[in-house]
Amino acid sequence: MILNLIAFTSVLHDSSMVRSSHEALITELEKHFEKVNILSAEEAAALPDDTFRALFIATGGVECQVKEAFSTLPDPALLVADGTHNSLAASLEIASFLRARGMASEVVHGTVAQIAERLVQLSRLHDVRAKLAGKRIGVIGTPSDWLISSGIDPEAAKERWGVELVHLPLERVYEYFDHISDDEVADACAALSSRAKGCVEPDAADITKAMRLAVAIKRLVAEENLAAITLACFRLLERTATTGCLALSLLNDEGIMAGCEGDLQTLFTMMLVQAATGKASFMANPSKIDTYSNEVVMAHCTIGLDQTQSFILRNHFESLSGVAIQGALPQGKVTVVKVGGNDLDRYFVTSAYLQENLNHHNMCRTQVRLHFNQPASYFLRHSLGNHHVLLIGDYAELLNDLLTAAGCTRVK
Repeated sequence: MILNLIAFTSVLHDSSMVRSSHEALITELEKHFEKVNILSAEEAAALPDDTFRALFIATGGVECQVKEAFSTLPDPALLVADGTHNSLAASLEIASFLRARGMASEVVHGTVAQIAERLVQLSRLHDVRAKLAGKRIGVIGTPSDWLISSGIDPEAAKERWGVELVHLPLERVYEYFDHISDDEVADACAALSSRAKGCVEPDAADITKAMRLAVAIKRLVAEENLAAITLACFRLLERTATTGCLALSLLNDEGIMAGCEGDLQTLFTMMLVQAATGKASFMANPSKIDTYSNEVVMAHCTIGLDQTQSFILRNHFESLSGVAIQGALPQGKVTVVKVGGNDLDRYFVTSAYLQENLNHHNMCRTQVRLHFNQPASYFLRHSLGNHHVLLIGDYAELLNDLLTAAGCTRVK
C-alpha cells in the first residue's frame, strides 16, 4: 500500500519542516505502508483519480490553501492531524467547510499509532471500493418470491460501493441454451465427470443439459460484461428442466461471483469478500442452529469446485433434478459474513471453525458444521436474512475493519 499525503503548511513555516516537525508520525506511517509520499497540492492533482490520498494538515493557518485547492481534492477528504502547530484546529474548520459543500470528510487524529491504524483501514476500504467501482451485477430474471428481505436500493449500492445493477430477462439465457448442442459441451462434461469423486443421481444426459445451461449463462456474462450474477433459479428450472447449480459453481471458479435465487445482498457480500481477500466464497442457508453449543450447520446445493477438497455430483435437493455439487471443505478456520439492509449498511461477521462435512438426506447437498466464535443466537434474534457467506480462512477482523471504515453498523 502506498500513502500519498498532500501537505498543507502555513506561510509562516518552511515547507521543509514537514517531516522534521512530524517525525514520529511519518516514521510510524512508514512501518505500515510500502511508501509514504509527501506531495504538494499541485503534485497530488496529477495523480490518477483512484490513487489513495489524504490531506496532511501540518500546521494551522492553511484553511484558505485548502479552499483554493477544493476542485482537486479527493472525495472523501481525509484530514490527517497529529495536533502539533495547531493542525487539529485547522482540520476541524476545514472539515466543516468541506461538508457544507457536499464533500464527505473525516479528521484522522489521535496517537501516531491510532492515526496509522485508521489510515490503513481507510486505504483498504479505498482499495476495495476501487475494485468494485463500475462493476456490473447481472440480475437474471426476478428474485425468488420467498426472498422478501434480500433486495437492495440500486442508488444506494452505486453511491456507497460503486456497483451497478443490470436487469436481464431469462429469455436471453433460453435463447443461448436452445442453440447450444450436446457436442459443444461434450469435452467440458467429460472433464467435469473425471474430476468428480463420484456421481449419484445425475446421468450423462443431466450433466450435458446442466453444462449447456452453464455455457449459455457464461455467454450472457461475457456479452454484458458482468462481474457478478444472481439467477432466478426456480423459474429457470421450469423452462430448461435443469438447475443453475453447476453454472454458478463454474462461474465462481472463474472469478465471476454467482449467487442463487436473486439474493442481491448475499451476492454483494460475495463480491466484497472477493475484493477484500481475493477469495471466492460459499453462499449457504443456516440449516440447524444450536445456541447452547454455538454450532451452526450451513448448507446449499452449489459451491465453487475450487473451494472444495473433493466433490460429488448430485441432483438439486428441492427439485430432485439437474446437477448440484456436494463438496467437502477442509476442516479449520473459516469466516461467516453477511452485508445486509436495503442500503447495504449493516453487517454480521464472525470467525468460526469448520468441524466436519455432513451428509444428511434432508437438506441441501454441500453441508458443513461450524462452531461460531460469536453467539449463534444472532440468527434467531437479529439475522440479516437467510443466506450468509462462508469463506475459508479467518478474515473476520479484516472484514470488520473494512465495514466499520465504510460506516456500516455491525449486528450481533
